[in-house]
Amino acid sequence: MKKKLALFIFSIFSVNTLIAQITVSGILDTTVSGNAGAGNMPAYSFGFEEYANIRFQARLREIASIYGAVNLIAASGDSALGLAGTGASITDNFIAAIELERLYFRMRGEHIDFDGGLFRLPFGYGQVWGPSDFLNPRNPLKPDARLRGILGAALTWHLVNELKLLGFYAAPRDALANEGSGSLFGISLEKRQWGIASIQGLYSFETSITGLDFEESYQGRSSAYGIHRAGLSLKLDITAGLVMEALYIYNHEERTKLDGLSASAGIDYSFLDGNIIAAAEYLYNGNTSATALGYGGNFSNTHYLYTGLTFRFNDFTNLSAALLSCFDDISFTPILTLNHELFQGATLIITAQVPLDRDLFHKDGNQGELGPRASYFNCSARVRLRF
Repeated sequence: MKKKLALFIFSIFSVNTLIAQITVSGILDTTVSGNAGAGNMPAYSFGFEEYANIRFQARLREIASIYGAVNLIAASGDSALGLAGTGASITDNFIAAIELERLYFRMRGEHIDFDGGLFRLPFGYGQVWGPSDFLNPRNPLKPDARLRGILGAALTWHLVNELKLLGFYAAPRDALANEGSGSLFGISLEKRQWGIASIQGLYSFETSITGLDFEESYQGRSSAYGIHRAGLSLKLDITAGLVMEALYIYNHEERTKLDGLSASAGIDYSFLDGNIIAAAEYLYNGNTSATALGYGGNFSNTHYLYTGLTFRFNDFTNLSAALLSCFDDISFTPILTLNHELFQGATLIITAQVPLDRDLFHKDGNQGELGPRASYFNCSARVRLRF
């Protein structure tokens, strides 16, 4: 009896010790949006969304940590369109969804770290386009979108001061793939120097998919011979911040040449004690590259430019004005974003986008990629609470 009581007390103590090391945080967004539709979209439409991203972390002594994040979404109107067909639950006046965003563990050693599970594995230093970040494709038209994670593992070896070697594995895009076909393996080497320069090299190989014929593999996302990716990213923090990034994809079926290259270069500079920040970043998008539509990215043309200014009025309010430009078809999307801290932990975010192209002004049929294909004007107001 005494042994059972002692075991029970020890178990309670152990559980309490673990629970005491669990931390929970997150955000709660309440968003109202309005849209002036173009093309086949309604002339005017509205959306409402309630979104929560809840994160937790549990430390297991000083050796390991467990991380997780879950998205909870309830939406109606325009905001519900992105959830349609995803298996979300449809009720009388809203669509609801629960999404597992992150779930992984990290083990720390003196020189070696290991991550395994569902987590984000970022590459490159680019702020806008992110050619090297092919596992977590980004879209500057949706700056608030949470980047997706991968199911896999990563082993980081801290060789010497500011030099690390990373080996990683990512599960196939087809979650039902057999025999490991379509699995992705890679290696990355990163060096930081003097606190002002960083360079990262990247190579990965995506294995062939069993039973794939030529017609199926010729869609760029897979290959009967496997897909090679190699990239380089450079960052300098001097008077201005400079970033250069490139990723090349070689696919045998695509007979890849220059069209497998995605490359970006950018600069940012602050004025007036950091109260004004100017930034610009160019993207070359090869039509079978990592940023190309249908190959993991979001863009169908070749030359793009992001330019932006951020004005910091005080500690509570700032205004950002950005312009996304496509030079191939002469189309643009200006984006205005106002951030105002209502009180500690609560922020009001107002965002407006106005797609523009030649057809909008001349009615000559020259519609552009960044023009008003689905929307003439979109505006959203969001209250974000952090906890």
